[in-house]
Amino acid sequence: MRKLNIVVFLLFAFVTLNISAQKKFPQLSGETVTDKKLTLPNDTKGKFTLVGLAYSKKAEDDLNTWFQPVYDRFVADAGGGLFSDFMYDINVYFVPMFTGVNAASIGTAKNQAKKNLDPELHPHVLFYKGSIKEYEDTLNLKSKNKPYVFVLDKSGKIIYETSGPCTSAKLSEIENIVSED
Repeated sequence: MRKLNIVVFLLFAFVTLNISAQKKFPQLSGETVTDKKLTLPNDTKGKFTLVGLAYSKKAEDDLNTWFQPVYDRFVADAGGGLFSDFMYDINVYFVPMFTGVNAASIGTAKNQAKKNLDPELHPHVLFYKGSIKEYEDTLNLKSKNKPYVFVLDKSGKIIYETSGPCTSAKLSEIENIVSED
């Protein structure tokens, strides 16, 4: 009986720890390529949200590997086309973060994005200008040289996180999470 009580206690502690491990994504405000002002996760509640963050040129290059695969799998044709019944109800934002002395170049970067990015991606790129400290601490961003990708639940809590370039395995994990709804 004593062993059973210990097992039940440990199981309860593990479940409680996992539930409390889900943390809320910190507020992040920015402006899309299309000049729409947004605050994550406040403006995205009620839907799953995929957020990709990068705060260096190297990380931005790897973040770019996510753009087309994520768009193709989760966003394209969601507007009522032939396959819209099979699409996902998910917000997608890729966030280049301009901090410190790099903050001065945000206007140039935004203009470059308008010229060089597929216009379909414009509403999904959110430019952030400000401090990185809160995000490094809260989201445990350890390396500025890789992008970080988070999936938020409908209330803004982080339910999945990964880093580095996009892979088919990471996309499949995300797809499994957002298709459970």
